[in-house]
Amino acid sequence: MKVIDTVARMMTFSRMVRKEGKTIGLVPTMGYLHEGHLSLVKAAKISNDIVVMSIFVNPIQFGPKEDYNNYPRDLGRDEELARSAGVDVTFYPSAKDIYPEGYATYVNVEGLAKGLCGKSRPGHFRGVTTVVAKLFGIVKPDAAYFGQKDAQQAAVIKKMAEDLNMDIDIRVLPTVREADGLAKSSRNKYLSGAGRRDAAILYQSLLRAQSLIKEGEKDPNKVIKTIKAMIKTKGSSRIDYVSIVDPGNLKDVATIKGPVLVALAVFIGKTRLIDNVVVNALSP
Repeated sequence: MKVIDTVARMMTFSRMVRKEGKTIGLVPTMGYLHEGHLSLVKAAKISNDIVVMSIFVNPIQFGPKEDYNNYPRDLGRDEELARSAGVDVTFYPSAKDIYPEGYATYVNVEGLAKGLCGKSRPGHFRGVTTVVAKLFGIVKPDAAYFGQKDAQQAAVIKKMAEDLNMDIDIRVLPTVREADGLAKSSRNKYLSGAGRRDAAILYQSLLRAQSLIKEGEKDPNKVIKTIKAMIKTKGSSRIDYVSIVDPGNLKDVATIKGPVLVALAVFIGKTRLIDNVVVNALSP
């Protein structure tokens, strides 16, 4: 596995690969890899000649009171996992290389980035789309791979790629979960023993919502009330949001019909976790 740590060398490598007529699959990450990331690598290897994994904790997607400085980092561990998964290139640039002195250009997707996590984390998605646009320009992938756990992020990036004619296939793969259903996340490392046990309620509440919808419940407020009641049984929890939205435009639905995205963000102790399920409602 090749390790590239500068933008210039990554661009040179990508030009060489494309000149040879080979395809590139990109798996963008912030490191501290888990099985969710590795499932993206597996999918990328099936469809591409070269798999590039970026590892970059992006400072501009964190708010001033968020966990940028404490975000888990372990490059040695990440390189070992990436190599064992079959990654061809690990791209590990510095923040100064991605955002050199005088940097002044940002990408903002209107609409899709406003609700859900965008409401409680203003500026977050501007940071995400900016760094992903830069990665697309540097790596020049044919396809890029993201997880369904970050459903809003995936929708925003798809829209950006479409609107800016990036000609990149954005692929979204299913959420990878622990045995008790908790979505795999680098931030799970922050959870205490009791918090880790409490965190299982997130997926349990989503499964209950899924059951209610499949049984014919059409009122999103009733489903949301059930989810919140379940989560509040855990003393370590604090709800950021629970929403039921149209998976296309991410707007709240007045009536549950067709496919809907049931999404939540919850603090377990000081750790903010997100999760979601897409549910196809029964026809009226």
